[in-house]
Amino acid sequence: MEVERQVPQKPFWGWYVVAGAFVTIAVNYGSRYCFGVFLKPMCEDLGWSRSVVSLAASLAVLFYGIGGILSGRLLDRFAPRWLITAGAAGAAIGFILTPFVSTPLQLYLIFGVVYGLGAAFFGTAVCVSSVGKWFVRKRGVAIGTTTTGIGAGTLLLTPIAGALVKFFDWQTGFIVLGIATFVLCTGVAQFFMGKTRPEEYGMLPDGATTLPCEAGRSPEPQNLSYKQASRLLLTDSRFWVIAVCFGFAVMVQLSVLIHQVAYAEEYGIDRLVAASSLAVIGVASIAGRFFFGWLSDRVGDAKHSACLGFVCMGAATAILLLFHSVEFFYVYSCLFGFGYGSLSPMLPILIVDRFGRHLSGTGYGLLGFFAVGIGGSLGPIFGGLVYDVTGSYNFAWQVNLTGMIFVAALVQFLKPGRDAAAVRK
Repeated sequence: MEVERQVPQKPFWGWYVVAGAFVTIAVNYGSRYCFGVFLKPMCEDLGWSRSVVSLAASLAVLFYGIGGILSGRLLDRFAPRWLITAGAAGAAIGFILTPFVSTPLQLYLIFGVVYGLGAAFFGTAVCVSSVGKWFVRKRGVAIGTTTTGIGAGTLLLTPIAGALVKFFDWQTGFIVLGIATFVLCTGVAQFFMGKTRPEEYGMLPDGATTLPCEAGRSPEPQNLSYKQASRLLLTDSRFWVIAVCFGFAVMVQLSVLIHQVAYAEEYGIDRLVAASSLAVIGVASIAGRFFFGWLSDRVGDAKHSACLGFVCMGAATAILLLFHSVEFFYVYSCLFGFGYGSLSPMLPILIVDRFGRHLSGTGYGLLGFFAVGIGGSLGPIFGGLVYDVTGSYNFAWQVNLTGMIFVAALVQFLKPGRDAAAVRK
């Protein structure tokens, strides 16, 4: 039996939140992946090894995950507007000061800590979780649309970074990114990201005009403390299955995105052409995010969409390992981008499906730490160490391929959430 409660019909603000989150994520991730373009010229100019410079990227991802815990906690209590503004300011400071470093410790503190923490406050923990609070039945499409900003930002900013390095220097690239980050993200946040959840403004998720109340279905608890919410998540085996699967996938993603330009140059591919491969990944990931967001709304369980994304990433890694021509490099970029495009929409969708909208901020913050912070931080330094020790990236790609096969199988064992199927019908 379904009981309907009428609510006033108003223009639905959720799609404005999607637009604001799209732009914010585009700047955040597009500027972050430019580090891969700067890696080799930084090593050559500063006289440091790739593992030394890569450690800065690893630390940035680690502190991004740490900051995600705090930003996710704050998001369950405050509107995202001021979190994004503060984060954009911190990240801009990190970008602008990085060109002036003269020691590895300075690089780690400025880019690793300052930039990493700043980026967490306008990253996916804030933006995607904000979008998830405005949708139920259209959640897959809304989050998929939002996370295409990652691909769009990569598409637009990595070629610009490549051109800045080629015609100016890597220092100019960092400064330009810092200014763009602050101006664009603070402006968008103030206009589009000032509201929290639809119920607080007389609206319902998806812009619905009636509230379905299904008989026999208990309502979600709404007033859990952060400690209670964290305990609920951390003692659930489903949380750890998601953390392991996405943690390894993000490690693979960042080990490749940080090192693939340098890897391509090892095989005689021009730096600007190699940098453009990141843009190709960005374009393909846009298609992937739309597709996997759409698919998750139509399959019985979103874990099947996640599995398909992992399979695509593994197949692309095999191509990267076995073939070294420009043509196959672009084939790899297309397939890897499409597969990795599943990560950003699938993670928050699985969180909400398993644990509910009321835990989306806390859940995404904690998983951001374990999956993105710990898993992602291992990727750049792992690739750098493998290259410094062996003189090649092949062993890193072999580990990546093996791991993607494992997590594609593991995610199939993820148990469903309570009434998840009923909510998403």
